[in-house]
This record gives sequence, structure tokens and C-alpha cells, in this order.
Amino acid sequence: MLLEVEGLVKYFGGVAAVDGVSFGVRKGEIYALIGPNGAGKTTIFNLITRMIEPDRGTVTFAGRSLAGLKPHQVAAAGITRTFQNLQLFGGMSVLENVMTGAYLKGRTGFWESLARLPRSVAEEKKIREESMRLLTVLGLAGAAGMPASALPFGQQRLLEIARALASGPGLVLLDEPAAGLNSVEAKALAGFLKKLRDQGKSMILVEHDMETVMEVADRILVLNFGVAIAEGTPAEIQSDPEVIKAYLGEDDRVA
Repeated sequence: MLLEVEGLVKYFGGVAAVDGVSFGVRKGEIYALIGPNGAGKTTIFNLITRMIEPDRGTVTFAGRSLAGLKPHQVAAAGITRTFQNLQLFGGMSVLENVMTGAYLKGRTGFWESLARLPRSVAEEKKIREESMRLLTVLGLAGAAGMPASALPFGQQRLLEIARALASGPGLVLLDEPAAGLNSVEAKALAGFLKKLRDQGKSMILVEHDMETVMEVADRILVLNFGVAIAEGTPAEIQSDPEVIKAYLGEDDRVA
């Protein structure tokens, strides 16, 4: 497994937001976490990226424990994420936002960059080109020079995904990436995620849009008040009686 989560527990004010959750994510897989608001999905993201520390349990990535790491160290280790509430640099351009993610893998130091030495100039050129490639794939190249805050909400979502991908991470955590997208944009996003998966990219997806989840996910973990109640393929989850009753509706419709 690329990522292994074992017995993860987190309490807030005596209430277990995550209660003994375990799962693993394989290389080249889209793994989805679903459940209603308050089920613990975003808390699990925060625990994996060490924005908060677990009360119990372990998280291992590529054979390395993430215990004791800071969020920026987790990102440097190869795990990046998007946020349920957008975290963009609104005053910076769309292109500059993506480039900030790419600088995570930069090798030139502060003084080299300040002096504009050849290696620094070459690296910045490469980062700019890669960032523009991502924007082109996501249909945002025409807005590269615009302030990020000027983009419509749905496009800001796509921009945050581009920034998360810019450093070439081994695992990307996507927190409701389809939120704010219309049906055409959501369909395009699903196609983009599947293409990334086919190229070997591993992702964990938190999403309320069940159509998107069922289309792109290889496996799904269903959470209920911090507890995992089912895990399986989209077909298995759609036919699980407990999941149907609790999340998908008694008549087995995906909405």
C-alpha cells in the first residue's frame, strides 16, 4: 500500500470525530471517502496531513511514518491537498498560484534566486512552463494573468487542484473538488481525474457529488459519525443495504 491508515482516532470535546478508522490506498488508485457532513472525512484529511495530531493511530506513506511531521514536511514527502474552503492567494495571478505549488520541488536556494543565477533562471522557466501546462489541461490557460480572486468559484476549485498537482506529489487529497462546478465542468473534472489515475497518480477523494464518486472511484469507504461502516467498489457500495439505507436512499438511487 502507498498509504496505510491504522486505527485512527480523534476526539473534539470528548466526542470522537474519527473513531478507529483504518484503510489503505494503492498506487494509481482513486480512493473515495463518503458520508454526510460531520462524518469525519475532512478530519481524516487533516490527520493525514498533520494539520492536527491524532489521539491514537498511525499513518504511513511510502513506508514512512508521518508521526511528528509538520504539514509542510508532509507536503515535501509527497502528499498535497485541496481544501473544502478555498485557500488561494487571491491577490496573486492564476499562474503564480500554481507556481507556488511547484516551488516545493525547487532546488535553488534563496541567494541563487535573488542573484538570478543561471540555474535559478532555468528552474523558474521550467516551473512556469509546467504550471502553464496544468492550466491548459484544466482549461484555465486564458486566465493565467488574472488575479485568482477574479475567477468564478468553480474555476477557483480547478485552480486549487492545479496547485496541488504542481509539485508532482505521490498522493493528492481532494476535498470536494466538484463543489461549485456545473454538470459540464464536473464531467470534465471526472475525466481529468481518471486520466491522472491512468498515468499512475494516487488520489483520495472526499465528495458529496455521488455521480462523480461512482464514476471515478476504484474503492470507497463509507463513514458514519466517524466510524467506517462499509468499504468496497462502487458497485458493492451501491448494493450494500446499510449504505443504501443511510446514504443513498431506500430506493437505491444515486443522487
